[in-house]
Amino acid sequence: MNQPKILFFDLDGTLLNSEGVVTEKTLSALKKAREAGVLLGLSTGRDVNSVETLLPKWKLDSIIDILVGTGGAEVADRNWNRIQSAFPLDGTLIHEIMDHYADMDVNFAIPYDGILYAPKDDRHIQSLSKADHVPYKVVDFDAFLTEPKPKVMIVCDPETMDQVVERASTFANERYKSAALKTASILYEYMDPRISKPLGIQMAIEPFGMTLEDVCAFGDADNDHAMVLQAGLGVAMANGSDATKHVADFIIGDNDHDGIADFIDTFLLQEGNS
Repeated sequence: MNQPKILFFDLDGTLLNSEGVVTEKTLSALKKAREAGVLLGLSTGRDVNSVETLLPKWKLDSIIDILVGTGGAEVADRNWNRIQSAFPLDGTLIHEIMDHYADMDVNFAIPYDGILYAPKDDRHIQSLSKADHVPYKVVDFDAFLTEPKPKVMIVCDPETMDQVVERASTFANERYKSAALKTASILYEYMDPRISKPLGIQMAIEPFGMTLEDVCAFGDADNDHAMVLQAGLGVAMANGSDATKHVADFIIGDNDHDGIADFIDTFLLQEGNS
């Protein structure tokens, strides 16, 4: 393939290490790539507003060009101040999803405007808020869901996840579309089935005359599978899921050992200079 014109990175488990930071070595590699004329983007399940707030903490504020958030439902071009969104979930459907798990020890979270909104306060939402460094707010979901929202996340203990996945197999709604996916050990997400990270990336890069063939995408979890598969160059972390690693062009070092930095330095930048 040709040299990638833009790099897209998942955040948790990929660009961020286990301590939730971008290492200095990885930052240096990102800066070198951008100086070489390659655009940089983030493609994450987090919502765009919360990512924008955290960019300075990660020291990424001055080098990230594009944000693809909420699993592909939101796009923000930071250079041209262009924002797009697509296919939110109907509030009635979200209520039905919540009712389907009403007897289980779970909570629900909706990322919106940089805040995690939840119907109740418990250890689940507290743990998610702390891990993602995103504030949470408990609100009346009857009022909150009068308008569609990008997605809803089920938050649970890791040992409860198998039960959540099993329960998901019995959920169906003929009036509204939804798709569900485990995205972390404590997160199971519902969103419109048309939403995907490749969709968000395509929305973001079309104005530049680019296609997915021009993209190098880095990911780890199952929700990165389609992005890694469809990108011109797909890269999976060693700590990634089997499904995502099986479709990757390259498997690199894990997120705690600067796998991304090594790959950029020894492959992408070397290829560009050859």
